[in-house]
Amino acid sequence: MSETILILGASGQIGGELTEKLRNIYGSNHVIASDIRNGNDALMNSGPFEIIDATDKDGILEIVQKYKVTQIYLLAAMLSATGEQFPQKAWDLNMSSLLAVLDIAKEKHINQVYWPSSIAAFGPTTPKINTPQKTIMEPSTVYGISKISGEFWCNYYHEKFGVDVRSLRYPGIITWKSKPGGGTTDYAVDIFFKAIEEGTYECFLGENTRLPMMYMEDAVNATIKLMQADAKDIKVRTSYNLSAIDFTPKELATQIQQFLPDFKITYRPDFRQQIADSWPQTIDDSEARKDWNWSHKFDLSSMANDIIKNLQAQKINS
Repeated sequence: MSETILILGASGQIGGELTEKLRNIYGSNHVIASDIRNGNDALMNSGPFEIIDATDKDGILEIVQKYKVTQIYLLAAMLSATGEQFPQKAWDLNMSSLLAVLDIAKEKHINQVYWPSSIAAFGPTTPKINTPQKTIMEPSTVYGISKISGEFWCNYYHEKFGVDVRSLRYPGIITWKSKPGGGTTDYAVDIFFKAIEEGTYECFLGENTRLPMMYMEDAVNATIKLMQADAKDIKVRTSYNLSAIDFTPKELATQIQQFLPDFKITYRPDFRQQIADSWPQTIDDSEARKDWNWSHKFDLSSMANDIIKNLQAQKINS
């Protein structure tokens, strides 16, 4: 049976690239992109697009029935840095949207749900090096609190109602196709744009702040691989640890200087430093690698090379 997929939050950083890849795999008409407002032209013109409030269960259900949707990817969320400024809004959006989608799955309108968790679900008391799959989780941000709560809701709906919901704890995700979206790891996106446009970057984290990261192509591939895996191979129904690379702002700047020798970086840590300090530095994702054969493709050097090459080409063509 072919899948018909609804993506909620398709205009976001991950949503746009995931939509593009899923349309290539399943066919444009089988992947319905949606968001609270219109997306960019590429997203709107490459297949069906609907305006949906991800917290509106009836509105989501209407679209599910209109297109005979079999899977929902719920990517609508308020991220870590933005969430600290609007805590109540972040909690309401992040929780209401998940519970709406889980209920639709519980009522058997769809077969599968994908919902991303994050390294933000960990906290200051979590072991920071090679953070294990099961460990202390006492998050100190609203985003993290909503993610750890969401993981338990996913597990609850799976255990109680048999809902096939799957999740990944994303590390910081780096892309060149869209500008940053309000996350703490976004310096690693912004730095490339500024390096190409201005040749200099003021970083909002300290130079030695090590965080787990991943190139967008790997994140998209991991997400699809998880969703395509046989249900019997999915052993974790909270959320899988996921890892690829880790680095500090200083190490990233040095890597960029290999390609752009005149690039300069300065450091002015702000409120996001405290958020970053509460997160792991490296992640043990051996369970994802064992259960459904996850493996990443990009290291720091190949990622930096790919991003700079693409941004330079974009600049020439614009």
